[in-house]
This record gives sequence, structure tokens and C-alpha cells, in this order.
Amino acid sequence: MRMRAPAVIAVLVPILATPLCVAPVLADEAPVNLPDVVVTATRVPSPVEQIPAGVTIIDRKTIETHGYNTLSDALQDVPGVHVSQSGGPGAQTSVFIRGTEGQHVLVLRDGMPINDAADVNGGYTNFSTETLADVERIEVIRGPMASLYGSGAVGGVINIISRRGTQPGMHWEGDIAGGYPAAIRGSVSATGVEGPIDYAITAESQSFQGYDSTPQREFVYKGVAQGYRDRLLTMNLGYTPVDGTRLSLLLRGHVAYFGYNTLGQTDADFNPLPTFDDSNSNGKTSSLLGRLGLTTTLFDGALESGAFVGREQDDRRYQEPLNLNDPNLASSDSRYHSYRTDVQWNNTLHLDRYLQAPALSGSALTFGYEYTGDDINERFQSNSLTGFYGDSARASMVTNAIYAGLQTTVLKRLTLTGQIRQDWVDQQAPTTWRIGGVYDLKEISTHLKLAYGTAFRAPSLFERYGVDTFGFVGNPNLKPEHAEGWEAGFTTDVAAFGRPRFLTFGSTYFDQRITDLITSVFVPVDTEVNLNSAHSHGVETEATLRPFDWLDVHASWTFLNTYASGQSAAVGTRLLRQPQNSADVDVTVRPIPKLRIVTSFYYTGSAQDILIGGDGNGGGIGYGPGQHGLIANVAITYKLMPHVDLYLNGWNIFDSKFEPVNGYQTPGPTILAGARISL
Repeated sequence: MRMRAPAVIAVLVPILATPLCVAPVLADEAPVNLPDVVVTATRVPSPVEQIPAGVTIIDRKTIETHGYNTLSDALQDVPGVHVSQSGGPGAQTSVFIRGTEGQHVLVLRDGMPINDAADVNGGYTNFSTETLADVERIEVIRGPMASLYGSGAVGGVINIISRRGTQPGMHWEGDIAGGYPAAIRGSVSATGVEGPIDYAITAESQSFQGYDSTPQREFVYKGVAQGYRDRLLTMNLGYTPVDGTRLSLLLRGHVAYFGYNTLGQTDADFNPLPTFDDSNSNGKTSSLLGRLGLTTTLFDGALESGAFVGREQDDRRYQEPLNLNDPNLASSDSRYHSYRTDVQWNNTLHLDRYLQAPALSGSALTFGYEYTGDDINERFQSNSLTGFYGDSARASMVTNAIYAGLQTTVLKRLTLTGQIRQDWVDQQAPTTWRIGGVYDLKEISTHLKLAYGTAFRAPSLFERYGVDTFGFVGNPNLKPEHAEGWEAGFTTDVAAFGRPRFLTFGSTYFDQRITDLITSVFVPVDTEVNLNSAHSHGVETEATLRPFDWLDVHASWTFLNTYASGQSAAVGTRLLRQPQNSADVDVTVRPIPKLRIVTSFYYTGSAQDILIGGDGNGGGIGYGPGQHGLIANVAITYKLMPHVDLYLNGWNIFDSKFEPVNGYQTPGPTILAGARISL
């Protein structure tokens, strides 16, 4: 028997209230707080408190205890990061970091850039289809990082790190779950080390009925759900012939099918066309990734060197078949194919082996080379009562880059880092750099940080070479967009009631400017030029309270100001879909040793957007209905046996009608109950 949404809420509300009424029972032992080590921020494994940047680590345990299913789910908790998703799983999703646009966020898989080059802006990533069964951890670095990773690393970098076998013998983990509405998910992983061979193999399949993403406030709403299903297979293999040397092979294949709604379209004269909620649009994305690597240590471990060759193929197709009941008589078919080859040579020289300087420690020099070759073949076409529209692009681009960096700690107090990178992108040669420092005030358990950096985004292949039937012609002479930014902040631990880390809190002020923004103009044909600029600044604040062994409370708040200026933008114009205020609160309760309850609340303030009215018509920019909201999730885990965990995850349990993108409503209440078995 199918449960209705109110019944789901009735079941989950008592669960949500549990943290407030449960009797405290101490766990077997207090959590052990080991220092988090981050690689992405400087290319040198460093404790998070020594990194002069905003850093968030989402490890495997956090993924499971919070019930994250996709990459977009996991990023909701990160301060300074705003996830703008147009519906449920599979829907178009943009991720904004510190007020920058979606194309200003670089996504890596084990250090290899995986943004889809066939995207119009060159920044597309399948955030809502990137599932997490094969992920060991996610490192999110906020701030300009192009001096390490090149084009696109303007607002920050998201590095998805794959699972890898680390323990002797074979270890199995299975996960099976089902839920409402009509949801099923299953995955199995085998990891281990057998002599010189290590391996991690993961297979996953999911299917969700989903919800209608058209807001219920629109009279065209019909309640026809957009479903989602996917398949995933990942193999991460390694061979270590001698200590310190490892050959690796990563193979990953993923395919997803989903439904979506088109809405608020405009005709050739930009007159609005009404939304038609028939849910007959469907999409398919598939990706294949292969990467070979060799890492080794030389000179008694003084030099760590790695060489990698990766190849990724992304294919996306979106179709809207003709429906004679559609007043627009609209249909469309679009295909995006991209192929990327990435070659890297990365080195870390540990200078402590050679420096006779007692005042310096942890000194390391990084240097290397990267080649990236992109090929795209993109085609879009649509028909409606107003006529035919189509665009296309078929082009290629090569990027070469060299980089170097230096890191050291002075008197075990001041950690200094600096990086510089030179890229060559077609006929452009942008140079980027970053410097930063963290000072350890041991006497008051406080770290102070300060950093400044530059970044760039190379024009996408469509912006350079695309054409459409409305007269658009790409501009091959575009320059890269340039950015510079700085940040200053602190983190501190407060001891109280016999607990050395009773409270951890910190705050960071950031300021970033982007110039030479690529903007569409008519001169005398539609094309792209470097014209506008954007400015964002704000504050990220985090606090974690640990009053008891059985209770943790984590909260974050981000205040953001963004505005654009230039010849085609009014001075002071706010950037779209960038909320001024956003916050989240996580409450983790362990009432008995075997039970863990995580309750999460996400608040998103109002943001300007392209508006869709109650009649389904699009047009105008402003603050529309549903543009701010509060979403509550809950995740419960119970250890039934030493190797068996039962879990219950609930998303949007209060049925919020929040619209992250105006005209697209957050999916309704969803629950998933399952078991996780490890052997």
C-alpha cells in the first residue's frame, strides 16, 4: 500500500523530535578527533588547520551517517556553497561558490578535471547524477585555485576521491534500500589488498519515481512525476611491485536516465511561452573514464613523483517529443558529446632532507606539468509555433601548463604557502598565483589565516565557435575571464566543562572580483565579448558544539553580497540565484551506543531569478514566490550486529515548496529504509 505524503510526515515528525526528548546515554567511548589531512588545497598532504583557504571534508562516514545520495546532496552542508537544482535527481544543477557562477567551479575526480567541455559555458558537471557509492571522500576548497588547477578554478575546487583498497584480504560491503515514493537502491563494493595488488570494485543501481518539479502554485501543475534511474561500475586497481612504487588503473562507467520539465520558454522575439506540464521530456547522461597512473618515491623518499594519463567521454541527450495537447506545439532534441585527454606529471620534493634550518619544518617544493585536450560535438534543435531554433558547435582546444609551489612552517607557528602556474590556452597565456599563511596561536588554541590569489576561466568552445539559427556567431578572439580574491579569518577551540574542544568556531571574510566577463552582445551580429565585471564579498561562519559525548551540534551561516557592472549590466545589479543569506544546522545524537540520529535543517534566503508566474509564463527578473525556504532532513542509523547497520533516511520531511530555481519546486517528502552489510 502506498503511503501519502502526510502519512510520511506523521511517521517522521516523532523521529525528528527525538534529539529534543531522548534520555542521554553515554556511548562506549568518546569520539577520537584525529587531524584531517587535505591534499587538494596545496598538493602537499597538510592538516586542515594549516591551510589558508576555506576547506570542507566530506568523508565516507559522513556520507553514510547523513544519508547523502548524490554529490549535490553532499554539497548542501558546505558553507559558502549554494546548490541550485532544477528539480529532482538528474535535473540541471549549478553549484555556486562564494558568489561566482557555475562555470567558475572546477570539479576533479582524483585530481583530474571532469567538467563537461561541451557545455555552452564549459562548466557543466552532473552534480545531481554523480552518485557516491564509489566515493571515499570529497574535498571542497573555496577561493581562487587556478594557480594549482588552471582554468575554471575561480570560486573553488571540488575533488571527488575514489574508494581504494587499503586493508589486507577481501572485504565486502552491500547496501540495499527501498522507500517512498517507489524508490529502490542497491550497491555492492569489494575492496582489499592481496600481496602487491590492491583493488576497489563498486557496482550500483538506483531507481526513483520522484516528483513533479512544476510548482503546485502554477495552474498548469499536473503532479506527473519525473523519474530517475542509473547504473554505475567503478574499478580502482593498483599494483605495487616494490615499496613506494604503485601502478594504478581507474575505470568508471556511469549512465543515468531521468525525466524533466521545460518551462518559461521564449520565442524568437523573447515573448514568453507558457509552461506545459506533460512531463514527456527525458534525458540521458553517460560517462566513461579511464586513467592510468604511476607513482613512485625516489632518493629515500625525498621526492614523490607521479605521472597520469586519463581519458573521459561524456554524452548527454535531452528530448522533448511533440505532444499535440501542448499549446506551444513544442519539441526539441539536443546532444552534447565531449572527449577529454588529461596528462599530468606531479612532483613533491621534501626539502627538510636537505635544509639545515631548525626554524623551518614541513618544507616542500611542488612542481609539474599538465596537458589537457578537449574535443566537442554539440547540437541543439527545437520547434514550436513560433518557428525553428538550432545551434551547434564542433571544435577542439589544447591547454598546456606548468606549475610550482612552496610550503614551509616557521618556528612551528607560521605555515606559509605559495603557488604559481603558467597556462597556454590556444593563443592566450594566463599566469595565476596564490600566497597565504596560517599563524598558530597555541596559547589560545586559535589559527589565523590570510590568503590572496588570482584565477581565470578560458572561453568555452561554444563561446568561441558556436553558431545558431538566430544569428549567433562565436568569437574565436575571446580572452579568458580573470579573477582575483582574498580572504582573512580564524578558527578557535574553546575548552569548557573538562572538554578540550567543547566549542569550535570560526569566521572568514572573503572578497573576489571577476573582470572581462564573457557577455552576449549585438555588434552587428549576436556574439560574445569580454565586457562586464562582477564583485562578490561576504562572511562564512561555522560553529561546532560538543557538550556531551552523545551530542554534536554543527551550524554554519553565509552572508553574501554580489553585483555586476559593465556596459551591458546596470551598476549594482545583483547576480541571479545568489542568496544573500543561507544557513544550515546539523544535530547529531547518539542516545545509545548503537543508535545515531542526524537531523539537518537548510535555510536559503531570497535571491533574484528569472520569474515564472502562476500561469506558467516566463518573463522578468525579481524576487518570486517560493524563493526562500527551509528544508529538513533526517538520517537514522542503528547497528543491529557488528557487521550490519540498519538506516532510515528522510528528505524534505516537512514538504517544503521551496524553489531553488524559480519555476522548479524541491521534490516532496522522500524516505529510504535499508541495510548496510560489511564483511
